[in-house]
Amino acid sequence: MKLIRSIEALTRFAGWLGALLVLPLIGALIIEVLSRYVAGRPTLWAFEVSYMVMGAMFMLGMANALRIGQHVSVDIVSLQLSEKANAAIRAIGYVLFLPVLVWLVWELSKYALSAFETNERSGRSAWNPVVWPIFTVWFVGFALLALQVIAELLKSVCLITGKHHVKELAE
Repeated sequence: MKLIRSIEALTRFAGWLGALLVLPLIGALIIEVLSRYVAGRPTLWAFEVSYMVMGAMFMLGMANALRIGQHVSVDIVSLQLSEKANAAIRAIGYVLFLPVLVWLVWELSKYALSAFETNERSGRSAWNPVVWPIFTVWFVGFALLALQVIAELLKSVCLITGKHHVKELAE
C-alpha cells in the first residue's frame, strides 16, 4: 500500500536523524568533561544541549520504534492468538490511542508556535536558549508517531480483511 510505504519512509528517515543526533550529544559531553575537569571551567551550554538533544533523539525515534515493533509489549496472550486476532487487538488499541495523539499534536503545535512568537527561553542555565526548536521537535515527533499509528492501523485492517500479507505491506 503506497500510503503505508510513504509514512514508513518518513518514519524511517526521522529515526535515522534521531540516531545521528548521538554524535553531537557525545561531542557536547566530551567538551563538558574536558572543560570541567581538565580546564576547570565548565561550559554554560552543555547541560541544556544534552537534554535537548537527548529529547530530540527520543522524539524522532519513537515512531520508527513502533514501525519496527520495538515498543514494550506483553506477548503472553498474543503468542496464543492468530495473526488476525492480534491485528484486531492492535487495531482497537490504535483507534483508542489515535485521538489522544491528535490532541497532543494539536496542543504541541500551539505550544511551539507560542514559544516562537514570545521568544520563550529555558530559564534552566546561564545560557538560557530559546526553546521553540525543541518544542517543534516534540511536535514533529508526535506527529510522526500519529502517522505511524495510522499506518499500523491500516496494516492491521488489511490483515483482518485478508487483503494483504504483513510482509507485502511493509515492502
